[in-house]
Amino acid sequence: MTSISNSNKDNTSKQPLEMWAGLECTVNRVGEEYFDQLERNGHDVRLSDLDLFAELGIQAIRYPVLWERVAPQGVENADWSWTDERLEKLHSLGIRPIVGLVHHGSGARYTSLVDPEFPVKLATFARAVAERYPWVTHYTPINEPLTTARFSGLYGHWYPHGRDEVTFARAFFGQCQGVAKSMQAIREVNPNAKLVQTDDLGKIYSTPTLAYQAEFENERRWVSFDLLCGRINENHPMWGYLLHCGITQAELEWFLENPCPPDIIGINHYLTSDRFLDERKELYPASLRGGNNQHEYADVEAVRVCAEGTTGHKALLLEAWERYKLPLAITEVHLGCTREEQLRWFHEAWNAVQELRAENVDVRAITAWSLLGSYDWNSLLTRFSGHYEPGVFDLRSEFPRPTAIAKMVQDLAKGEKSNHPVLEMAGWWRRDERLLYPMVSCNFESPPAPLDKGGDRMLNSLVVSPVVIVGATGTLGKAFARLCERRGITYRLLSRREMDITNPTSIDAVLAELKPWAVINAAGYVRVDDAETEPDICLQVNTEGAKNLAVSCARHNVAFVTFSSDLVFDGTVVNPYVENNPVAPLNVYGRSKALAEKGVLEVNPASLVIRTSAFFGPWDDYNFVTIALRQLSAGNTFTAAFDSTVSPTYVPDLVNTSLDLLIDGESGLWHLANVGAISWADLARITAKRAGVSISSLIALPTKELGFAAPRPSYSVLGSNRGELLPTLDFAIERYFHDVKN
Repeated sequence: MTSISNSNKDNTSKQPLEMWAGLECTVNRVGEEYFDQLERNGHDVRLSDLDLFAELGIQAIRYPVLWERVAPQGVENADWSWTDERLEKLHSLGIRPIVGLVHHGSGARYTSLVDPEFPVKLATFARAVAERYPWVTHYTPINEPLTTARFSGLYGHWYPHGRDEVTFARAFFGQCQGVAKSMQAIREVNPNAKLVQTDDLGKIYSTPTLAYQAEFENERRWVSFDLLCGRINENHPMWGYLLHCGITQAELEWFLENPCPPDIIGINHYLTSDRFLDERKELYPASLRGGNNQHEYADVEAVRVCAEGTTGHKALLLEAWERYKLPLAITEVHLGCTREEQLRWFHEAWNAVQELRAENVDVRAITAWSLLGSYDWNSLLTRFSGHYEPGVFDLRSEFPRPTAIAKMVQDLAKGEKSNHPVLEMAGWWRRDERLLYPMVSCNFESPPAPLDKGGDRMLNSLVVSPVVIVGATGTLGKAFARLCERRGITYRLLSRREMDITNPTSIDAVLAELKPWAVINAAGYVRVDDAETEPDICLQVNTEGAKNLAVSCARHNVAFVTFSSDLVFDGTVVNPYVENNPVAPLNVYGRSKALAEKGVLEVNPASLVIRTSAFFGPWDDYNFVTIALRQLSAGNTFTAAFDSTVSPTYVPDLVNTSLDLLIDGESGLWHLANVGAISWADLARITAKRAGVSISSLIALPTKELGFAAPRPSYSVLGSNRGELLPTLDFAIERYFHDVKN
């Protein structure tokens, strides 16, 4: 590492590490449509969000005062009411706003990224912002100019939808000059205003044949910071390239005369940012193939092929420090994944920052991103599909619900360690299951973290606290084991012989031995009709067994999850049942579950009790959908009720969401079912048609003619007043067929 002067060392030690946060606020344009994340996430109408953010203990927030929203018809017609209210609130809460003016956007409709007047027009807006809020000290006039230029000018995703280097270079240069001119205008009002400039610094790796392309792209990734710092002169590798793309020598020399170096360089890094280039196109899907004028090649996520994994925050920050010797911050930390992986990604970034600060690298902050999650980034904001990724808060409830990330941010902001048990295992990017293609060495300059070889995550030592899953022979227990394995969550799947839930002594002995951090009760008496003649056995297992587990978990300070059923209801309503509707079971099984709910929450109020309904899934042969398809495809008669309406639940969705809620520390009663209502007969009909199976042998009958011993409610659809966390039934059915095939 390059040596650091004593003055730099002293300055670093005097600057405390700050916890920042940010909310996804992109306003991008696709054709004539604007995609506004603040409308999608509801923050545009919820001032109360700011109080939630303040509870995290953050010092600063990347906050939007966006040109497209405030002054779409020009500064003279600006509407400041929204930003007045929110910036004043942030000021009163003691949270420093880092004001963003353009976030992956192209400005108001009267301009665009390739408009020669774009920089001047943005600077006019920037001056108006500074004049209205002279107390604001930190600005990001344009977020990620290089990334935005690539998406808008090179790849054609966003307006003006260019697919050539000339459009790319013009969009890029205009944004960088817009940053510089905006800061000039802002500093005429507030001479002490600071520039926090962000961009994505993902690295490119390649085969030897494509080393020239990787070298070019790895040099280009610095171009926004180099240009702002006044470094791009005739001797710079990008000088000739930018001239070739139509930027004039006079334009480049403008930055030599008007440098605008960032006061803080903001590094954004995502697992998809690192890429690997391979001319062996046949090894990869057609969708990943492209090329330049010299070679055709595949462009894939490096983490999916490189033996070393991912570059990581530490290596990227160190590169930026050695190149610029300017203060740094990680300005976005987000991973669209399951909850434990989100925690692991943030924790890894936090540890990287701590290690660098110990080596006297001047890293000022780390940013929890995105506070309210984000919409449709899986399609790079090119279409409205409703795909939502939760962040620090989950918006799928009536009010933003804090996730486990919120607790982690709170702890770290207070200087406390975050010690969630799931952090004991490596993230998927460090495990061998990340590899989708033949592995190659990418020759990372710094050694990566050791690769977790994965394999069986059943507990084989007591070093890592497991999740105990009760119900080794059942559909739900096996599904939990499968998905804990996939998610890198250490578990122990127990049979009744290993732990008898009807025997409190047996439960206590197992918990004392295994020392789990959570117990998932996936066991139970499930034969609804047999329960009518075996009520004592059903009640002993479903009711007393669940209560026994709840008592033991409370005694051992262990989180507890158990499952209930839609059959606790009598079907006399016409709208989906929610959590606070009164129960009125029609049969013994339903009564056993209703009593279990009440008993569990009485003896252990911290328990998580999940009501669900009508399982179907890809991993067992005995669920309704799989049986129906098997019988109909064989030409056998299959009967189903047409007058019983349910909300079928896709088992992978149920298990993944249950694990997320468990990790979040949620408690009380939750309804989890895929959004939708359908009769059993229609479920068989729809899935058969989707599979291309004849429904000629499907017989739809009224429930009373099916010979059930136990009465069923005619309507038991589950809704929720706590949050509809599962996707639609249609999407679940689509994934059922995909998962069965794969």
